Amino acid sequence: MFGVSGRIQKERQRASGLGSVQQAVCYLNQDFQALKLDCTQRGLLFEDPLFRAEPASLGFKELGPFTAKTQGVEWKRPTELKHDPDFIVGGATRTDICQGALGDCWLLAAIGSLTLNQTLLHRVVPHGQSFSCDYAGIFHFQFWQFGEWVDVVIDDRLPVKDGELMFVHSAEGSEFWSALLEKAYAKLNGSYEALSGGSTTEGFEDFTGGVSEMYELKKAPRDLHRIISKALEGGSLLGCSIDISSAFDMEAVTFKKLVKGHAYSVTGLRQVEYRGCQERLIRIRNPWGQVEWTGAWSDNSSEWDAIDPAEKQEVLCQVEDGEFWMSYQEFLRQFSRLEICNLTPDALSQDSTSFWTTVMFEGSWRRGSTAGGCRNNPNTFWINPQYKISLLEEDDDPEDDEAACSFLVALMQKDRRRFRRHGQDMQTIGFAIYEIPEEFRGCPSVHLKKDFFLRHSSCARSETFINLREVSARLRLPPGDYLIVPSTFEPNKESDFVLRVFTEKQSETEEMDDQVVATFDDEEEISEGDVDDSFRSMFAQLSGDDMEISVRELRTILNRVVSKHRDLQTDGFSTESCRAMISLLDKDGSSRLGLLEFQLLWNKIRKWLGIFRLFDLDKSGCMSSYEMRLALENGGFRLNNRLYQVLVARYADHDVIDFDSFTCCLLKLEAMFMAVFDHVWLTESPRVYNRKTSIEQSSNTPTPC
Repeated sequence: MFGVSGRIQKERQRASGLGSVQQAVCYLNQDFQALKLDCTQRGLLFEDPLFRAEPASLGFKELGPFTAKTQGVEWKRPTELKHDPDFIVGGATRTDICQGALGDCWLLAAIGSLTLNQTLLHRVVPHGQSFSCDYAGIFHFQFWQFGEWVDVVIDDRLPVKDGELMFVHSAEGSEFWSALLEKAYAKLNGSYEALSGGSTTEGFEDFTGGVSEMYELKKAPRDLHRIISKALEGGSLLGCSIDISSAFDMEAVTFKKLVKGHAYSVTGLRQVEYRGCQERLIRIRNPWGQVEWTGAWSDNSSEWDAIDPAEKQEVLCQVEDGEFWMSYQEFLRQFSRLEICNLTPDALSQDSTSFWTTVMFEGSWRRGSTAGGCRNNPNTFWINPQYKISLLEEDDDPEDDEAACSFLVALMQKDRRRFRRHGQDMQTIGFAIYEIPEEFRGCPSVHLKKDFFLRHSSCARSETFINLREVSARLRLPPGDYLIVPSTFEPNKESDFVLRVFTEKQSETEEMDDQVVATFDDEEEISEGDVDDSFRSMFAQLSGDDMEISVRELRTILNRVVSKHRDLQTDGFSTESCRAMISLLDKDGSSRLGLLEFQLLWNKIRKWLGIFRLFDLDKSGCMSSYEMRLALENGGFRLNNRLYQVLVARYADHDVIDFDSFTCCLLKLEAMFMAVFDHVWLTESPRVYNRKTSIEQSSNTPTPC
């Protein structure tokens, strides 16, 4: 219930504007203004207790404590490194960002692109920070994180080795905004080492809240140059890279000084007149701040001598700053991939007057309950979270004669860098989209089952499953109802995720999940005359002189019985389980079972044993968690994803449920729903029930433990 209340509180905060650009969330509840005021009043420099100047903040493996790379590291403030340090001099520029001893070129390429848009830059790097006015050793930066903006506070102690900053630094060495920005981002992700390796789009999105698209340049669309031009004009962030064929290629330098497996940023596109023709050029920047392209149109190439001197003076800056020009066609040949981060939903549209609407869902994949893997796993694919989108209006300017609706789906996994310390990394993720058939339209929200996916093929999907933080696809489908199924490639891979859907026209979206419903067979009244002699004789032998079954006696009986069923895998019933059974059926409060009560329990166990065997599909003597889901539905319990997650966590052992755990699960569920039934019966006017009684989810439905 705490999780539910927490989600409701978070939704209320978002509705009030918390998490927006105008009202960022204080990361780890650290309020920048309050902390700075406290330090100023006390005459102290801020020391961050939540990201200390210590080895653990550097990393956990190559940058872990006692490693060669961290030997001799000191933490120093800029005021200890320079006599008169500056936060920013003359505005932030791309030359303020030079890479250090950390493999985060992807992040630096994103920061480099950020400097091209001052509005975006000052959203991430708030105004008014310096080492002079009210200096207290504290700074703050703002990042977009999975649907909300967060304000990250840091102190200005930076890692230094041999008198030099270890990581990002400015070319002049006197500006520190980029080094402090990198530290804030490292804090957000757990450590500096957590930033090693990644995709430029990840940084783009965390600096803008935008959504990214990727283009393979070997099969680039014919109008890609127009897409690049429009993106640059609109302030979008662009990055590019060259694929590697093996680990030996990583950061290998080609004959003409391009670096493989390295993240570059695209900073300009221009046409010049060259020998009577128009030549399209593209400007690229290496975040190393050096190592530039030496081919045609590089800084010292002869091609520049053939263009107008004034234009050459305007375009070309012959400085070894890591930035260079090359022909657009050469760019397509040399580079492998282009990434564009569209800043707002509106920027996604070819038509600047159109408006895109956005909806976001937060979900999770959990082993045994919602982590079903991709379509290659037909037995479990259906247990993945499911989301419906109703496309209601076709585009105003269709690309062909067929009416269609444009939309973009972006699936992002959350917080994976923080798990690197524990040996985990990005999951391989993707999504598939299915048209919802006529018979399901207009029905209440329902989680579609295995049979649906066996009989229907997807109508669209992500281009590939890939271990990036986000996978996205721009799609066009006819108006109608569609089901989006996000998943990991393999089943039982756990992660939290955010699913964003951008639609050009009106649409409706909702999470598809079953209503919580329990259906019981009305229990027939049993009299002593209904009990056959053989059962009565067995009960007399088992119960002893008091003719009642105690918890200990019940455990002995049940374990003796299940041990005779060689097809069942079980560790036996626990004392706790037997106490729960007696509690459910004990009508007179004696904490024991009489003859009729034991007969009812015996009937239940026989019924549940039949269900267990029916859904033990591989006849292993136990059930997988997805088999248990089917079995529970057969037993009359239709639950939603969150309840299944709770049950799997409670009753499954490494995704295996044995018979005693299955029985205990059914007992707890029946007790829970009967408690709701009793509450409804006592607090509402009496009503007549049919033979089967359904109890739907209400605010009174407790969470099983």
